[in-house]
Amino acid sequence: MKIAEILTAFIGVIICGFFSIKAAMVMLVTVIIMLTIGYISEKKRGETILHLCDEIDKILHGAETVSFDDFKEGELSILSSEIHKMTIRLREQNSALKGEKAAMKIALEDMSHQLRTPLTSVMLLLEMLRDPDLPQSERVKHIREMTSLLSQMQWILETLLNISRMEAGAVTFLKQDISAALLIRDAAEPIAISLELKGITLKTEIEGDPHFTADLRYCTEALTNILKNCMEHTPEGGVITVRAYENPLYTGITVTDTGDGFPEEMLPHIFERFCHDNQKNGFGIGLAFARSVVVSQNGSLQARNSPDGGAEFDWRILS
Repeated sequence: MKIAEILTAFIGVIICGFFSIKAAMVMLVTVIIMLTIGYISEKKRGETILHLCDEIDKILHGAETVSFDDFKEGELSILSSEIHKMTIRLREQNSALKGEKAAMKIALEDMSHQLRTPLTSVMLLLEMLRDPDLPQSERVKHIREMTSLLSQMQWILETLLNISRMEAGAVTFLKQDISAALLIRDAAEPIAISLELKGITLKTEIEGDPHFTADLRYCTEALTNILKNCMEHTPEGGVITVRAYENPLYTGITVTDTGDGFPEEMLPHIFERFCHDNQKNGFGIGLAFARSVVVSQNGSLQARNSPDGGAEFDWRILS
């Protein structure tokens, strides 16, 4: 109780004494009881506040098992409830930041690993270009090689960063109505010339008019990577078949080729970063990117060997 309240109570006792000693005694006992209750209440409130401060201090020092169960009753229950909510939110944000940090660390390690070889080649080509006696034909050839290497490095960087951002949940996908037929056409366009040079036929089989909702740009790049993988593993004169269909549960896109298929030991690791056949060109991140795109949009992407020979990719998107 405040000093003013105590003085007021005792003044009341003195005034009662002028009229009746008995009334004054009753008043005095009442005041003492109220002062005792007030003192106990204030002491308990102070201890509770100190306890709450200790719990907050534990949070500030990184404690993971702080409990606010002791503050379920009384005036501090609302405050402790809000602090508890804030603690949960801070833990969620901290966990998300740790996940992003781990993903970025892996991405940086991957970039360093994959960029080392082309970067070394670029440095060697630069040294050759410094030779004043280098024939013009050789100079042009080296410049073209450098341009190709730099393009590869740019693609590696962009792809790895996109994979890491998707894994960290930092990519916002658009909700677009996509025609499977148009998606296949747009995805095949970047590799059309390479297919023609290798004499590989691209067949499309569209059942009805299948549509699904997803991000067109990301899905186009994902399907291009799948087609590119099939092209790299299909011999000259081979065939790549893309089939699209739709049922009440999902829209499906399957891609098969007439190559040798996957080695059995590689099947469980097809969509892992940098998993690739050393006898083929590639960096082993195109399929990892494709799977990240599909899974991040509530779809599934599987790879297997086709019963008729060759590789088969099965992409399903929930309707």
